[in-house]
Amino acid sequence: MTQSLTIRRPDDWHLHLRDGAMLKAVLPETARHFGRAIVMPNLVPPVVTGDDAAAYRDRIMAALPEGMSFEPLMTLYLTEDTDPVDVRNAAESGLIKAVKLYPAGATTNSASGVTDFDKVRGVLETMAEIGLPLCVHGEVTDPDIDIFDREAVFIDRVLDPVRRASPGLRVVMEHITTAQAADYVRAGDETLGATITVQHLMLDRNAMLVGGMRPHYYCLPILKRRDHRDALVDLATSGFDRAFLGTDSAPHPTHKKEAECCAAGAFTAPIALSCIAEVFEAKGALDKYEAFVSLNGPKFYGLPVSEDTLTLTKGPAIDLPTKIAAGADTVTVFDPGQPLHWSVS
Repeated sequence: MTQSLTIRRPDDWHLHLRDGAMLKAVLPETARHFGRAIVMPNLVPPVVTGDDAAAYRDRIMAALPEGMSFEPLMTLYLTEDTDPVDVRNAAESGLIKAVKLYPAGATTNSASGVTDFDKVRGVLETMAEIGLPLCVHGEVTDPDIDIFDREAVFIDRVLDPVRRASPGLRVVMEHITTAQAADYVRAGDETLGATITVQHLMLDRNAMLVGGMRPHYYCLPILKRRDHRDALVDLATSGFDRAFLGTDSAPHPTHKKEAECCAAGAFTAPIALSCIAEVFEAKGALDKYEAFVSLNGPKFYGLPVSEDTLTLTKGPAIDLPTKIAAGADTVTVFDPGQPLHWSVS
């Protein structure tokens, strides 16, 4: 039985770092294990221009503790006013690695997102020309569509038409949650990839709802039925090279999670790699673990694989952190609902 696993240092291809005191609190939890991360731009106000991205990158690096190494991979928030020239300049300078599409109202701080896709056609054409990926939050926001169906409807109504209208556009289906999404990315070509989160690989909606509502499992896209979770686990552990880890680690103050109308997001960064190791071991797929967390993402984004390594060691159940301080607040760490035996060094 494998008791240790040495892999290239992983990257996180979907991460929320927030800003201010929260940024300073959560950044070390990612930088401890991950060498790089695609940083989400949904601040208030959002990161919409190259100048915004440069300023945010500087704040991230200023918050990085001395002695830690970490590279934030910056993104722009796509709005109906985004300037294609600014996107091109930011990408060609190396400042940004992707542009993020939020359908307006789909998730936290998405009010500035897109409602009319014709208004962003020029940006998408520019991105296709220069090979800049579009990271997609794949949910429709129509009030008549059930929340558990929003991802599947998005694929048919929005994603497929956008990809057909912009040939060559590189697209990352972020935090996929359904069997339909897993099937769609499998059927795609080399321009289509997908990230999968910790919580969607470990839990289904029963974990959130049975026996009482557990707000720290509430995220968007929402947890789905067990058969959808099984489809995601099958995709991640299969060795399919266009699926990779994007934790979507999303910190919120504990009081905003434990509220009548709770914030959406799971803060998984401190234990993400240990959680994923449990999933892969349960499927007998530890030989595919490195590809999912360390190799597939750089390949899709056209970036070099890390030269650094880290080792996971299996032993007695590890002590799981419960909360971290963030200024005057705390952030509650994701509870995997099972013991974790893989520690990271």
